[in-house]
Amino acid sequence: MPPSEIPQPLPEPLIPSRSQPLIAGLLAFSLALAAAWMLLAGGFSGALVDHDAPPQAPARFTVNINTATAVELAQLPGLGPALAQRIVDQRVEHGDFPAIESLLEVPGIGAITLSELRPHLRPIGPDRPQVRPADNTPSPRGE
Repeated sequence: MPPSEIPQPLPEPLIPSRSQPLIAGLLAFSLALAAAWMLLAGGFSGALVDHDAPPQAPARFTVNINTATAVELAQLPGLGPALAQRIVDQRVEHGDFPAIESLLEVPGIGAITLSELRPHLRPIGPDRPQVRPADNTPSPRGE
């Protein structure tokens, strides 16, 4: 046999022949798990999100009418700075509001305004703890 016709040995495979079925099985199992997860997540019926214009999430915040400042109250729908200041003045003059409906005593707040405010007001509980200011002045009872 001439030297040019000598058969060349095959190169070593990157993955040994014994490991190839195991790797193929793990790959098939992983693909099956990914397909199951996709079906559980809604399949192809899910909507794509436009990252340049994400959907608007409704921002809802609540305030406590007995502790909120005029600036916080002025951000509620239907209230402006003047009406917010009237709420604070009423609270200073007559003490904390015992119920949300007590806002009707504030000049300028009627039933319609109160109904617009109600989703943004925290409920007032009867057993609300009294919070003393954080200054170092002694209380009037000497505590």
